[in-house]
Amino acid sequence: MTESSTGSAILVEGLTKSFGDVHALRGIDLAVPRGTVLGVLGPNGAGKTTAVRILTTLLLPDSGRALVEGRDVVREAAAVRRLIGLSGQSAAIQEELTGRENLEIIGRLYHLSWRAARVRAIELLEQFDLADATNRAAKNYSGGMQRRLDLAASLVGDPKVLFLDEPTTGLDPRSRLGMWDIIRSLVARGTTLLLTTQYLDEADELADEIVVIDHGLVIAAGTAEELKGRVGGDVLEFTVPDRSRLSDAVAAVAPIGEGEPHADKETGVVSVGVGGRGSDALIDAVRGLDAVAVRTHGLALRRPSLDDVFLALTGHAAEGDEEGAGSDRRRGRGRGRDRRVDDADTVTTRVAS
Repeated sequence: MTESSTGSAILVEGLTKSFGDVHALRGIDLAVPRGTVLGVLGPNGAGKTTAVRILTTLLLPDSGRALVEGRDVVREAAAVRRLIGLSGQSAAIQEELTGRENLEIIGRLYHLSWRAARVRAIELLEQFDLADATNRAAKNYSGGMQRRLDLAASLVGDPKVLFLDEPTTGLDPRSRLGMWDIIRSLVARGTTLLLTTQYLDEADELADEIVVIDHGLVIAAGTAEELKGRVGGDVLEFTVPDRSRLSDAVAAVAPIGEGEPHADKETGVVSVGVGGRGSDALIDAVRGLDAVAVRTHGLALRRPSLDDVFLALTGHAAEGDEEGAGSDRRRGRGRGRDRRVDDADTVTTRVAS
């Protein structure tokens, strides 16, 4: 099967990667139609960043194949780098330079003339609401501004396919919403996005399709609504102020659930799927909790969320990633590359140094 026959901007088949005894990817398959957003979710060490690094030519797979716009990421790496942009988990910018200078240098690496590079830099600074900070050193930018500058840098070459590896990690809520608006505008222009994220609401908001990766395997795929449908029915949720009574609360509601209740020891939140029982489950929960004298707050039914999908599929909540850069760093691989440039085919990509 070829990329042209599938209409996919990204096609992954049987991709594997190991770091010694650590099997980061165990044979994943992905397909991302052009002009859409694929959200890649997974708990800590699931394999998300390793997949991104292979797709952006920063790592070689052990087996399988991956195509970006029909180009093989191993045999045609230079051609792939002409087509893509990457914004990694941390902003890869030169803090001593101004915002304009950062983007101008990237433009020059793309063989733009100084004049064309400046025009493109100014255009992107305006698009990302950084025009007022054009001539300010990037080290004086806020965290949100640095992330926007980093994303702008990944777009200097006007890529067809953009990889965003946890682009809003560490941002305040307002900056996250601003980044979401930028991502939506990119998709509206026809850019294909692969988005890894530790924020389930982010995938719910932005992704056309979602895949869940755990232990290097794709364990679920579909739209947000399809994945939520796998939980089945409503979720009963409440908070136990006295954390010492969590186990009593779990035992009290276990008989009414369709699966094992989940209790968060830090927040005191207990949740359990109750299927289509509705108010009957609510009444039974109140009786059960009263019988063991457990005081609760906010006892209510709600529709399932992607958090519930995670719990149902993996048995634990989603966490920040990742093994890819971290594993390479621990093993001495992938060092010294921040802006990767090929002499004949320049593109901005990033990897933690």
